[in-house]
Amino acid sequence: MQLTEKELDLLQIIEDNGRISVEVLAKMVSLTEEDTTKILQQLEEQKVIVEYGAIIDWRKVDNFEGVTAMIDVKVTPKRDVGFDEIAKNIYRFPEVKAVYLMSGAYDLSVVVEGKSLTQVANFVSERLSTLDSVISTTTHFIMKKYKHDGTIFDQGEDDRRIVVSP
Repeated sequence: MQLTEKELDLLQIIEDNGRISVEVLAKMVSLTEEDTTKILQQLEEQKVIVEYGAIIDWRKVDNFEGVTAMIDVKVTPKRDVGFDEIAKNIYRFPEVKAVYLMSGAYDLSVVVEGKSLTQVANFVSERLSTLDSVISTTTHFIMKKYKHDGTIFDQGEDDRRIVVSP
């Protein structure tokens, strides 16, 4: 799909700030509010704009015990459908937040969220690993987010740990 320069500008702006008002957005790209709204609606209908979202720093929310894991999955692709069918079987699980086809040692990278390490471990051992095409998995638990989708966490916060040097 070939987009105009204005459409590309709109996409780049809303990718950085999905909450920006149409009024401000229109001024930034020198269009009328009506034209801006029309373009956004067309891009949404064509699924160029898939969703608007927020990035939450869950560590700052009291009593939230969530865990995120990245799981490398080696699979046997199926004839005529390749990796698509197994990816679809995986992304249908509610714990799965993202699935990517990868190059390298593993075929799929799966991002999973759960309430605890045990819940994620149980998902891997009881649901993911038992799928017919899955050969092996390697699970990596995310311990701290420094940057996510272009947003840097902990900006301006001092590190209060004691410096230890040999």
